[in-house]
Amino acid sequence: MKILFVHQNFPGQFRHLASALGMGGHEVRSLAIKGTALHGAEVCNYPVSRGSTPNIHPWAGDFETKLIRGEACAAAAARMQAEGYCPDLIVGHPGWGEMLFLKEIWPKVPHLHFLEFYYSPDGADVGFDPEFRLSDWHNLARVRAKNANGLLNLELMDAAYSPTQWQRSSYPALYQPRVDVIHDGIDTDTLAPASAQVANVGPDKLTLKTGMEIVTFVNRNLEPYRGYHVFMRALPRLQALRPNALFLLVGGDGVSYGAAAPKGTSWKNIFLEEVKDRIDMSRVLFLGNLPYSTFTGILRLSAAHVYLTYPFVLSWSMLEAMSLGALIVGSRTPPVEEVIEHERNGVLVDFFDVDGLADRVAHVLANPQHYQGMREAARQTVIDRYDLRRHCLPQQIALVERVAGMKA
Repeated sequence: MKILFVHQNFPGQFRHLASALGMGGHEVRSLAIKGTALHGAEVCNYPVSRGSTPNIHPWAGDFETKLIRGEACAAAAARMQAEGYCPDLIVGHPGWGEMLFLKEIWPKVPHLHFLEFYYSPDGADVGFDPEFRLSDWHNLARVRAKNANGLLNLELMDAAYSPTQWQRSSYPALYQPRVDVIHDGIDTDTLAPASAQVANVGPDKLTLKTGMEIVTFVNRNLEPYRGYHVFMRALPRLQALRPNALFLLVGGDGVSYGAAAPKGTSWKNIFLEEVKDRIDMSRVLFLGNLPYSTFTGILRLSAAHVYLTYPFVLSWSMLEAMSLGALIVGSRTPPVEEVIEHERNGVLVDFFDVDGLADRVAHVLANPQHYQGMREAARQTVIDRYDLRRHCLPQQIALVERVAGMKA
């Protein structure tokens, strides 16, 4: 088959699927604003010719950006069509608008969409955290307007898949029957526990070894959506309870989700300033963004891995940590509860319970043998439900083949 992938930053979530299809004998191409070719998957990068309109209505700005990207992607597709190319299937991430007008280029080609999250003014991330709640109706209207691109794409898609049941449930019930639940997949063979690990981290190349009281916390960017403020506020009590523990924070200073920090600062610095006079900074290491091998090496050493999130998209890092045998102390929020069963394959705490988080992490550090069975159960959960090669990738390929058969 001729399969065209569409992702603004290819390969994104399609890394394993696109490569497997290409290596399996299919002709795989991709369209991207900024993409990277894979073995077996050719990439066509295209420019975006214009920016957003100055002073446009603030609720319209998000949709205009997606229209601009959709136009640029369709123009690139039209050039491919003029050269005689017609795919049998288009697989794409609709979140940034690139999929909007491809039916105009190839009207009979089926679309398979990867669906991450559908925004809602209530019941999910918006309004979850009272500290950052914007209950003014204007903000809620902005959130509703943000779904314009999503709704158009739901009408366009022939089928879709979403990584978790909870993420699928965020979409309107009318469209859910067209959405399979298939995770991106975790390479459990590579991401496996190992004994007698050593890592050197930080500017002073601090030596870390298996058996040390190492607490890990990972965000793409350190921000409230992933509970950074809660973790930092737990540190004074947690350091008092475990005076030899070392805290490793992985993530950037920017923002991935939600509102940006006030101009001139960052969420990282705001919440560090709040507690820095009450903590021992020599035991808190901000490691920034790390090479993947360093990141996984740290997780292998973790005595307790804290994962907190608003009701939002589940991070790969939590499942990766579980596959590596880390003990998860996670937030009792829907994305986490779908995976973690309290005191069977990890432990759950209320997202806002700062003292409860500190007490539970301290208990994990003080009683490693008590939690060993949970570590093993955590890894088994990932193997049974999220393994890349045994479960997720075969399901994705079967879905691709089924949807390709829908071609008119």
